[in-house]
Amino acid sequence: MSKAFIKESEQDDDEEIGAPAIPAGAKNYMTPEGHQRMKDEFLRLIDVDRPEVVSIVSWAASNGDRSENGDYIYGKRRLREIDRRIRFLSKRLDIAEVVDPRVHHGSDQIFFGATVVYENLQGEEITITIVGVDEFDPLQGKISWISPVARALTKARTGDTVILKTPAGIDELTILDVIYPA
Repeated sequence: MSKAFIKESEQDDDEEIGAPAIPAGAKNYMTPEGHQRMKDEFLRLIDVDRPEVVSIVSWAASNGDRSENGDYIYGKRRLREIDRRIRFLSKRLDIAEVVDPRVHHGSDQIFFGATVVYENLQGEEITITIVGVDEFDPLQGKISWISPVARALTKARTGDTVILKTPAGIDELTILDVIYPA
C-alpha cells in the first residue's frame, strides 16, 4: 500500500522526537524566555521555512515525473516534518502557562525558574536552573521542573538538605544558594 494512504497518528504530533511528555493533568509551565523562543520558532516555520519549501515542491512538481524527482520527494518529506513541528508547537503553546520567576526575587525558597547551587555527598558543587519541559538543556544546567532533582529541591530553602533517590542509590543535596532573576 502506498504511504500516501496511511494516516499519521495523532500521537506523532504530541510526542515530538526528543521532547519529554508532560504529566497527565499537569500544566506546561514555561519561563517568559522559553515561551518567546518557542513562539519565534513557530512563527519562523510558518512565515519563512514552510513557504520556501512549498515553493521548491511546487517548482519540482512542475518539472513532470515526480517518482524520480529528488527535489519533490525530499521537499515533501521536509514539508511533513515542518507541518508536524508546527502542530506540536501549536499544541504546546496553547497549553503553556508562562511563569515569571522574577516574582520570587529575593526569596530563599526554591520554585519554578530558580537557579540553585547545591552540593552533593561527593562534595561537588552543582548549579542548575529549573525550567519548563520544553526548555530543558542539561548541558547548560537547565533541568525540567518534572525531573527528580527539581522535584526534590522544590520548596526547600537555602541551607536545607534534601534526599534524592536515584537508581545509583540515595544522595543528599545541600542547598547553598537560591537565585532568581531581578
